[in-house]
Amino acid sequence: MLTKKVQKRFSFLILFIALTIIAVFFILKSLNNNILYFKSPTDIKSEEDLVFNKKIRVGGMVKKNSLEISDKEIKFTITDFNNEIRVSYTGTVPNLFIEGKGVVAEGKLKDKKFFVADRILAKHDENYMPPELENIMKQNAK
Repeated sequence: MLTKKVQKRFSFLILFIALTIIAVFFILKSLNNNILYFKSPTDIKSEEDLVFNKKIRVGGMVKKNSLEISDKEIKFTITDFNNEIRVSYTGTVPNLFIEGKGVVAEGKLKDKKFFVADRILAKHDENYMPPELENIMKQNAK
């Protein structure tokens, strides 16, 4: 039989472990909701269990002669030199956004060939390329 002091410590330990597990669960759940996955057009085309209307990032190069600018939106094509995805964006783009340069678009997929962007990320100098995008380009160039 355990003494009253040992029972109290044991109860405190069990309560502490339970609260720690609950806190870790809520922290991981919160982080999982805020993760934005990076995908290339080839990843999107080859993935079978894609979730549409969930925020992701799509990256690649802006295809030459694909830029269409109207007064309400900008449409362009992102390519990784294997596959392409059409992007629609409403808003202002960064100064370095031009055809033939790298871009990362943040938004939601409507289908495997069309992406609606909320943000265009190209706020880097013209020599910078995200490591994920650089690896994909090297693999596709072979």
